[in-house]
Amino acid sequence: MEEISEKEIFETMPVYKAVAALAVPTIISQIVSIIYNLADTFFIGQMGNPYMVAAATLVYPWFSLLTALGNLFGIGGSSLVSRLLGAKRQDEIKYVSSFCFYGGIAVTCLFSIISFCFRTSLLEFLGASEENMVYSETYLVWVVVLGGIPTMTGMTLAHFLRGEGHARLASTGIMLGGILNLFFDPLFIYGLHMGFTGAAAATALSNLISMLFFLLCFQRLKGRTKLSLRLQYFRLQFAGGVFSVGIASALTAGLANLSNMTIVKLASGYGDISVAAYGIVKKIDMFPLGISMGLCQGFMPLVGYNYASGDYRRMKEVSVFSWKAALTIALCFAVCYVGFAPWLLQVFIRDGQTSALGSSFLRIACLAVPLQSVNALIIYTLQAMGKGIQATILTLCRQGFLNIPLLILMNRMFGLYGMIWTQLIIESLMLPATLGMYMATWRKLKRTEHGTNKK
Repeated sequence: MEEISEKEIFETMPVYKAVAALAVPTIISQIVSIIYNLADTFFIGQMGNPYMVAAATLVYPWFSLLTALGNLFGIGGSSLVSRLLGAKRQDEIKYVSSFCFYGGIAVTCLFSIISFCFRTSLLEFLGASEENMVYSETYLVWVVVLGGIPTMTGMTLAHFLRGEGHARLASTGIMLGGILNLFFDPLFIYGLHMGFTGAAAATALSNLISMLFFLLCFQRLKGRTKLSLRLQYFRLQFAGGVFSVGIASALTAGLANLSNMTIVKLASGYGDISVAAYGIVKKIDMFPLGISMGLCQGFMPLVGYNYASGDYRRMKEVSVFSWKAALTIALCFAVCYVGFAPWLLQVFIRDGQTSALGSSFLRIACLAVPLQSVNALIIYTLQAMGKGIQATILTLCRQGFLNIPLLILMNRMFGLYGMIWTQLIIESLMLPATLGMYMATWRKLKRTEHGTNKK
């Protein structure tokens, strides 16, 4: 029954239903994940100390590099799995999943060790001040050094379950971590009197339990899945196939975090209040972007499967429907943020100066969200098709070659507010490029299909 259900979703179910079947659970899990990220900011903000909020903001981009590693091995591997399913090469899937699981653990372990050994220099580079250095170091040790492997491994396993069609299990594991963090935050901060340390410990523990849930899922799916976590199936021969797609996803997350580090570093020159305000805005802004990422992760298996099986018409229908859905949702959020910015900021922190500055930031930042959503989905479409080079070029242009230099330039020319306007400028410039790249790829596919049919 499970195999028939997967075949129906990938091949015959109406496009809107198929996207909903895979994307809705993912979107829900993304929302819960965002809520638990917001929980740290909310509960820390209730302590009324902007230096604590600034510390969490400074460390968060470095912590989010774990997402880049999760995308490298998780999205890269699951995209390959979807294409292997579409090409009827199921016997190779166990080698791909084993390589990504153990390869991801090894790389994350190295990342955590380096973070610990050079923590003081790293935090100074990120913009930590004397006032928030102790808080920043505490947060880094808990969420990156101790919580790094569970966080990254959980992400990777969720991507794999989703790539084989087990969207509900993947979403349940992500939601479990989020719900637990909402419970652990007040328990550790206030109940156990751990204060700021409690918020960091709650995040690390909830991600550990989420990872254990995913491992239990794989144990119970034995015999009903082609995925395997056995070390005996570890093969380097699939690294190219994984990284050709995964590196674009990793760059998307990695360069986004590098841009975030850049703006936090530049904002730290205006004081800890500016950093705290930006940090809260960034978390609120994650809602529409998180929904877009949920759509991305949900529709990628559909795009990859239908691309590999040669059903290009269905592949395009899935892509275009997802783009329209993401744009509509993002526009609704932008309208709400413009109208209710002061109220939203006051919910997170009672400090009047931080709240007022953050309200202005949010009203500017939200204008870029609709374009961000569409650009991201187009790039993920190319990744799902295995067009890693095209996706990587677009990602490098969007997040690296344009974003960081423009951030520095806008800061020099217009100061703090200039940096907040940068994202809207970038997304406006990139939209014609991403659409053009997709249309060129689509026309090439149609020519190939037409030539094959003539033969």
